[in-house]
Amino acid sequence: MKVVFLCGGVGKRMFPITEDKFLLDFMGKPLLEHQVELARKAGLNNFVMVGNPDNMQHIKQIAGSITGAEFEFVVQSQPLGIADALKSAANILDGAIIVVNPNDVFDGAAYHALLDAYRSRKATSYIIGYEVSRYFPGGYLAVNGDSELTQIVEKPEPGTEPGNLVNILLHLHTDMHKLFEYIDIVKTTRDDVYECAMDGMVRHAYKIKVVRYNGFWAPIKYPWHIFDIVRYFLDSAERQIDPSLSISDRATLSGKAIIGKNVRILENAVVRGPVYIGPNTIIGNGALVREYSHIGANCVVGFSTEIKNSYTGDDCWFHSSYIGDSIIGNRCSFGAGSVTANFRFDRADIPVKYGGQRVSTGRDHFGAIIGDDCKTGINSGILPGRKVGPNSTVGSHVCLVSDLEPDMTVLNQFSHQYIKRPPAAKDTPSKQDGAGEQGL
Repeated sequence: MKVVFLCGGVGKRMFPITEDKFLLDFMGKPLLEHQVELARKAGLNNFVMVGNPDNMQHIKQIAGSITGAEFEFVVQSQPLGIADALKSAANILDGAIIVVNPNDVFDGAAYHALLDAYRSRKATSYIIGYEVSRYFPGGYLAVNGDSELTQIVEKPEPGTEPGNLVNILLHLHTDMHKLFEYIDIVKTTRDDVYECAMDGMVRHAYKIKVVRYNGFWAPIKYPWHIFDIVRYFLDSAERQIDPSLSISDRATLSGKAIIGKNVRILENAVVRGPVYIGPNTIIGNGALVREYSHIGANCVVGFSTEIKNSYTGDDCWFHSSYIGDSIIGNRCSFGAGSVTANFRFDRADIPVKYGGQRVSTGRDHFGAIIGDDCKTGINSGILPGRKVGPNSTVGSHVCLVSDLEPDMTVLNQFSHQYIKRPPAAKDTPSKQDGAGEQGL
């Protein structure tokens, strides 16, 4: 059975993080590699990678590092949705297949539940349904008493959902030719051809079984969802410290830690797990790395820096900085005294602007989202929920109150007045205070 990973889409809601979501690094490996490993643990070893012209080379590099599995590669020339991605690979899809969105993170129980249902041989397709307790902006599944699909409702308005089952794109189809027939006759102006095709099959008495799953699930739709993935991987991992770790006798390392090769933790530094610290990273004197921080490779967390519940990419530098509840890209540099504010005085949830709309993060602690190759000057500050585009600079003493576009620099326009003092008078010092009449 082939597993089709749909990697051809373009994320529009992750800016200023420009890396494809499934290529983001977690615990030293791209998310896509974690996804392949999860499928293999369920006994699946044949994979079809549907990518786009920009990411296919990277996908092939990841696949090339995995031994014991078979890969086929298909380029989806334009990001035209799930149905188009599957049709791009139609000539190599036959028999039963599993379709996966690699940007959704779930545990192995989802695969096992899907495969167990398939072995019952009672339906044409099998799809995972996840029970939610509050509104989720995705597809909802209407089912009958036998847990068979009656309709997929894409992104209904809050309060109009047909139930509480959300569609997770972990689907098993036993007859791809039949699915393609229905895809070809769909008439829609929305990006829901695939879902409409399954609706059409249901209307013509083809059974689609909805398999309920209640384990871990976290979709990456916005940058702050990265926190959920970090927490899942850290909670699931075993403590693992590479023997090459160099740690001072005067440093403190407590709790679960996953630490890569050649990490150095210097005097008076404190690291409180669960945390991940990538290879060749230095935790400097007096630094504090707090729970659920994920620090990439080749970073320098310099003197007196605090990093709390944040995700940082590779090759980042910090000095006397505070990084709280923030997402930081690769190759970023923070001047001494730089601060990411992460809490509102009114204690309300912190929103982020996307497309002119304020989107709630659902978090009352949230800092900044900073793209690759950014810099901050000394004593700069960034207010909660602000975005800094790639290759941009927040100048010294700037308090960033609004989003900063890519390739931009914002400066604090100092206005100083310089006055030349007259020559100092040669007064006789006071015998009482020894500092003259002015007491200076």
